[in-house]
Parts: sequence; C-alpha cells; structure tokens
Amino acid sequence: MAPTEPTSLALISYPTHPSAVSENPRCAAEAQVISRTTGGPITGSRLVTDLRALGVTPGMTLLVHSSLSSLGWVVDGAETVVLALEEALGSTVTLMMPAYSYDAPEPSEWENPPVPESWWATIREEWPPYDGRWARSQHLGVIAETFRTQPGTLRSPHPSLSFSARGPQAPTLVGNHSLENAAGDGSPLARLYDLGGYVLLLGVGHDSNSSLHLSETRAHWPGREEMRSRKGKWVREGRVEEFLLLDFNWHSEEFGSLGKDLESETRSVSIGPVGISESRLMPQRTLVDFGVRWIEHHRNKVPDPPSA
Repeated sequence: MAPTEPTSLALISYPTHPSAVSENPRCAAEAQVISRTTGGPITGSRLVTDLRALGVTPGMTLLVHSSLSSLGWVVDGAETVVLALEEALGSTVTLMMPAYSYDAPEPSEWENPPVPESWWATIREEWPPYDGRWARSQHLGVIAETFRTQPGTLRSPHPSLSFSARGPQAPTLVGNHSLENAAGDGSPLARLYDLGGYVLLLGVGHDSNSSLHLSETRAHWPGREEMRSRKGKWVREGRVEEFLLLDFNWHSEEFGSLGKDLESETRSVSIGPVGISESRLMPQRTLVDFGVRWIEHHRNKVPDPPSA
C-alpha cells in the first residue's frame, strides 16, 4: 500500500473495493489527497510555473521546508518536487533542506507516544551511534528525505539537527555545524543569513520555519540562558566517539503568531499557490531580523495585573 507521502505515486495499485480503502489508514489518507486535488494531478511543469509565480528565481540560495501531501497528488511524488525546485532555480541553484535525525535521544521526554520509565536506561545505552552517511531524517516528510539521499548532496556534521544542501554554496552552508546551539551563529541557518538566502515554506506554515530559531538565539529574553544538554555517540572518521550537545530551550509555539505579524507588518512575504497548497517565500535576513525584534518585544512584555 502507498505511504501517506509516497516516494513514487506512479507505481501504486489502488484497491478496488471501497472497504479496503476505509480499513487501511494509509490508503484512506492517500484517497483524501486525491479527492482534494483539483484540476488534475500535480505535474512537474505545473509546480515550476507556480514556483516562478511565487517569486523563486534562478540563482537563489534557498532553504525549503515542505509537505508533499499538502501539494496535492503529485505525479511521481517527491522526486518531481525536487526536480521542479531545481528547474525553477536554474543551474546555479543552491538548495538546502533540514535533515534532522534526533539522534541524541532522551526517552524521559518522549510523549507521542511515551515509553515505560523502566526502558529509559536501556534505550540510552543501546541507541546506535549516529552516522551521517546513512541516518535517515525524521518527521520532515518525504521531500526532504528524497533530497538528502540524492547524489552530490552534503550533510552538516550535527548528530541531531543537521541540514543537507547541494549546489555551489553547499560547502559554505553545511561544511561546519556547531554542537553548541544547533540553530545559532555556528549553524547552516547563520550561513544562509550571511549569503542573503531565502526561505520557502512549501505547503507548511511558520511553525515549521526553522530560521526563527536563529532569531531566538540572537534575541534577549527571560529564560534564554537556560540550556539543555544531550549526550550520545557518533561515528567520526571511522571511530565511535561520544558527543555533548548544548542548546537553548526553544519555544516554537509562538512562531505562527510571529509569522502573521511578519506578513502584515513587513510585506516581505510572497504568498501564493504551489499545487493546491498555500506557500510562502521570504528573504531570510528580513525574517530573522524581524523575529529578533518580535521575540524581544513579546517575551519581555510585563503581563497585565489581574483584574480585581
């Protein structure tokens, strides 16, 4: 059966009996995508036209966050989306996507679903060492994972919150990635800022906009100094070594409101359809700088006293 976000939709054989669809959640989800897709299947040429209309132009350095199912039923799935992005950007494209693997597990914090406390020590001890050559990305959708596995794509050396990139600027973007503050000034997000890059939210909202974590690290707000530490193991030059990650206590639950204010106050975000989704394109420097001001204003605000 087809996965929720299939890698190659063209090869799927759909069940003919209605009950077979209703009894299989994956098939039911696929059927919902098909029913939502208007104007025929989403083709690569349609995606290229939509991306160019949104403002994607040749030569951009572009960070993409994406959801395949939000675009509608795409002919040949994620591969078509990646090819459309490359065609819209041209031969000088530098494309970057998240490749998070979360390979510094802390089972005591797992919620969806949680695991028994009696398992925690075993999970920590037996979790395999991270190896960026093959560790798959998680919770990012099939577009990001398809891009990560293409020949010539580079991956930043971070065992939990890595990024992948391909193109002339890829070594600059992902060649180094600090283990202290994965979204800060030692990260691919900061290198994208230095290069004057853009962010494309392809069928997803600002809650997926990772560049706002760079804003968090540059802003001053109560609680910013609180750090989380994680330990783990990874493969470095053929040897298994231990690592220690240090990161801020991020608060992405505000990003939706921040994004709405960005759009209304700066007029810097291009909004339009790509496939059947509403997508957004924005200059990352404007996004990050606005995010710093917004976070400092809203997180430093003194709450109103309770009414009598």
